[in-house]
Amino acid sequence: MRLKNSPEQEVRILLLGLDNAGKITILKQLASEDISHIMPTQGFNIKSVQSQGFKLNVWDIGGQRKIRPYWRNYFENTDLLELAELLDEEKLNMVPLLIFANKQDMMMAATAAEITESLNLHTIRDRIWQIQSCSALTTEGVQDGMVWLCRNITTRKK
Repeated sequence: MRLKNSPEQEVRILLLGLDNAGKITILKQLASEDISHIMPTQGFNIKSVQSQGFKLNVWDIGGQRKIRPYWRNYFENTDLLELAELLDEEKLNMVPLLIFANKQDMMMAATAAEITESLNLHTIRDRIWQIQSCSALTTEGVQDGMVWLCRNITTRKK
């Protein structure tokens, strides 16, 4: 089936990550919402945003350690994976992986190359992946990641 870029095309994205990684800030930036008062996600948030001709239904799941065992309840029908620890999950087999190397506006932030090396991303052979340097606060790099996401969702759905 051929997937056309149109506003009617909906994609489910599972946004996972550790506490204070900047997940909600990225999501609010994509939705053009105010980021001056960000609170940690308690449970989950669902937000729909338009990007590159897609309606992206983003499930932001809290990163607190006590919530992580429940992450697998959200794996079904996920079109993009954003946390390397979950690569072995059967339900997420072949799902593209996008890692935002966030907080690049901070002097001590690990670079995308450093993160790639520490997560051994170069060993991933069963899916396509991308690491995207970004700053959720300044939005630099966030749209580049979304362009990659939409392009690869299109390719995957064909």
